[in-house]
Amino acid sequence: MSALSSSFSFSSAETIARAAREAANLMQTISSSQKSAVLKRIRQVLEERRDRIIEANKEDQAAARKEVAAGRLSASLFKRLDIEGPDGQKFAALLQGVDDVDKIADPIGQVTLARRLDTDLDLYRVVCPVGVCLVIFEARPEVVVNIACLAIKSGNAAILKGGKEASRTNQALADAIQHAIATTQQTQTQGEAMSRFPERAVQVVVTREEISSLLQMDRYVDLVVPRGSNSLVRYIQNNTRIPVLGHADGICSTYLDAEADARKAVHIVVDAKTSYPAACNSTEALLVHSSVVDSVFVDVSRALLAKGVRMHVDDRAKAAIERAGVEDASGLVSSATDDDFGHEYTDLDIAVKVVDSLDEAIDHINAHSSKHTDAIVTENKENAQWFMRRVDAAGVYWNASTRFADGFRYGFGAEIGVSTNKTHARGPAGLESLTIYKYYLFGNGQGSTDYGVGDGKRGFLHEEIPLDSVRDKFVL
Repeated sequence: MSALSSSFSFSSAETIARAAREAANLMQTISSSQKSAVLKRIRQVLEERRDRIIEANKEDQAAARKEVAAGRLSASLFKRLDIEGPDGQKFAALLQGVDDVDKIADPIGQVTLARRLDTDLDLYRVVCPVGVCLVIFEARPEVVVNIACLAIKSGNAAILKGGKEASRTNQALADAIQHAIATTQQTQTQGEAMSRFPERAVQVVVTREEISSLLQMDRYVDLVVPRGSNSLVRYIQNNTRIPVLGHADGICSTYLDAEADARKAVHIVVDAKTSYPAACNSTEALLVHSSVVDSVFVDVSRALLAKGVRMHVDDRAKAAIERAGVEDASGLVSSATDDDFGHEYTDLDIAVKVVDSLDEAIDHINAHSSKHTDAIVTENKENAQWFMRRVDAAGVYWNASTRFADGFRYGFGAEIGVSTNKTHARGPAGLESLTIYKYYLFGNGQGSTDYGVGDGKRGFLHEEIPLDSVRDKFVL
């Protein structure tokens, strides 16, 4: 099934969730070779249906453009809607992402701890899928493919709900994925037990009512991943008992240290703010040490203004711009308010504050950021290490743009989102974030009361078994 009927009742939500749970149970018996075959087929079908998918996307963009003009859809969401990109680059990257996920080593069944508790009593900690993942997202229709592929590779079942602004594209992509799963030719190697790949491993739902009910299905759904606006994430966090992996805000900061290199600072800040302002890893706040406000900062401000960035600056930053005679013919420089710091613009805007010390910068970041990604530009190693230890964020960078906070750039193949949680996944969440573990214990008739202190009691050996000898012991 590529989509479900919009006619809805609570029982149909349970039908969806139960089908996903059944698929997730079956996915634990699917071999690495079967997963790879499905992923290769998905890429093939996507390429074959490229024109159909892009045509659907153009229809979505045309409809969304009217919504933007009417004020019912934000410009930042509209920017995320395109799936083709300049010269087809985004669609090519989408296909490459499928290949990249396929090439990642299958983590399921790998042993991460092996211990001999006693003779004939061996304990293994084994990587396994999370189970059923409900992913809710706005715009960015490529998420359908990213999540489907990551779910398949990690042995999970996925229920996907995209925004209505990308409904035609989501439908076309879902149709392609479902067709690929249904038409994959499975080859069985000698001695290999073969389970049929569950076609409902990936399901797409249509209406908001379905989501409201699915959020109550903690009996079947193991993880919710929201990708979208602050209001979407907050709504989900406040309306489910299911664990939520994600972030509500992407408020990233870059700090120009007293020992910042001007050339690096200009390149890093311009990239972090202007390469994709709507992204959650775009820098929203710039902190500047007072000793470089008349030098490095002036160069950075000229570069930002040349790119059309609206700068919301404090009094000291504004005075530095005026002293240097930086041209602002378009009136892009304005005085910052308290609300500018801790605000996610998702546009060509940046808040600027001058500080007098590294610790003041760190304290400001910890007070106003969203714990996503923050960067320091400096040639001082000690300052960089102090910043990276003290800033409480999923990503802390030294002399690099915050835009690197991305699963593809990290080599994860793709990402299910970015997590600012402090649970099993933090930062760009890739394949490993869709896995957990279970313990296998192999005994030979032992009972717990056989062990203890006293006559006839046995003691535990607790001997480590070399991981290299058993790492792939349970990989299918």
